[in-house]
Amino acid sequence: MADPIDKVGTIGGYHIIMTPMPVFKRYLYRELIATTAMVAVGFLGLFLFFDFVDELSNIGKTGLSGTDRYGLLEATGFVVSLIPSRLYDLLPIAVLIGATMVMARFAQSSEFTALRTSGLSPLKALRLLLGFGIGLSVMTFVLGDYAVPAANKAGQLLKAKYLGKSLTGENGAWLKDNVNGRSFAINVGALGDGVNMQNLRIFEFDAMGQIASISEAKSGTVESENTWTLVDVNQLRVLRQEGVMTAPKVVRETHANLRWQTGISVDMVATALLKPDRMGTWDLYQYMNHLQKNAQSAQRYEIEFWRKLFYPVSCLVMLVLALPFAYLHFRRGSITAYVFSGVLIGISFFVVNAAMGYVGNLNNWQPWLAAAAPSLIYSLVALLGFGWLVAYR
Repeated sequence: MADPIDKVGTIGGYHIIMTPMPVFKRYLYRELIATTAMVAVGFLGLFLFFDFVDELSNIGKTGLSGTDRYGLLEATGFVVSLIPSRLYDLLPIAVLIGATMVMARFAQSSEFTALRTSGLSPLKALRLLLGFGIGLSVMTFVLGDYAVPAANKAGQLLKAKYLGKSLTGENGAWLKDNVNGRSFAINVGALGDGVNMQNLRIFEFDAMGQIASISEAKSGTVESENTWTLVDVNQLRVLRQEGVMTAPKVVRETHANLRWQTGISVDMVATALLKPDRMGTWDLYQYMNHLQKNAQSAQRYEIEFWRKLFYPVSCLVMLVLALPFAYLHFRRGSITAYVFSGVLIGISFFVVNAAMGYVGNLNNWQPWLAAAAPSLIYSLVALLGFGWLVAYR
């Protein structure tokens, strides 16, 4: 059954048939989805093109086996694995541009003016946009927490197979562990196909905090939850006699294979090697707890954990920033400048959001405050600007 006509109003001497609110809601959401999708696809295509161009230099190379050749199909597969990550980064800015274009177009065509005449209050307009934004926020969280880590790992493992490249950080992964009163500092240079580790160094300390052994292994595999098998191991053991004030004896040993007991899982190693912003929320939480239990600084990961939680809220912030454009009065042709100004505001939000993490880490701020501050500040500014436009324009 069709929605009944709400009322008839007059704008500029013309009689306007007012659209009932459920119809406008569907129309608004349809326009927002279409425009946001168009902007997101445009940006996504541009970034993926640059990613593909970067991969062209690797085509034709072979991995460590000498038989697996990295071809056009593999390069395309790696670029495809970047789609969730790129979309996760681009979605809020696409929401801002799309919503700004829709709001400005409504204002320019006087559609929004007609709706205001029919009873669309500023509070109702804000509620409509926030309802749309909640759905986008949920989608952004699912994308960043599940699709991005899985796709990123799949892409890296693809390169590990065909190019011999592994998940690796600038200095590898550094982890600490405590087993039977002894502490260990472990450095993993790289992670290959998910269980194979390369270039391992293990520093063992006794109960007094003195070094007990240094082990270097060419590679290692995770045999079970608490057991690693190290391959091609060179080990220096420091032997001390209790109560004797003499220089300790250093013994050099080599092992083709050496089993080592540890509480560190391969997932923790992979987490330490990946960038924090590409981890899942649960992985970040587990890794934070591991660092805290071993008296390591977890500030960087705590900030990234809270940023991961607050990042989906940025979609709501973008919609709040776009709403004031519906209350502006546009001349013909002036809409482009306003849309461009909205884009600049969105870019400044992401610059501040990224910088706040580093500033918070350097100044030892509360992690949740460093993560939430940009969203709170920009939301407040947008609401103040919105209120001023409604009251005085």
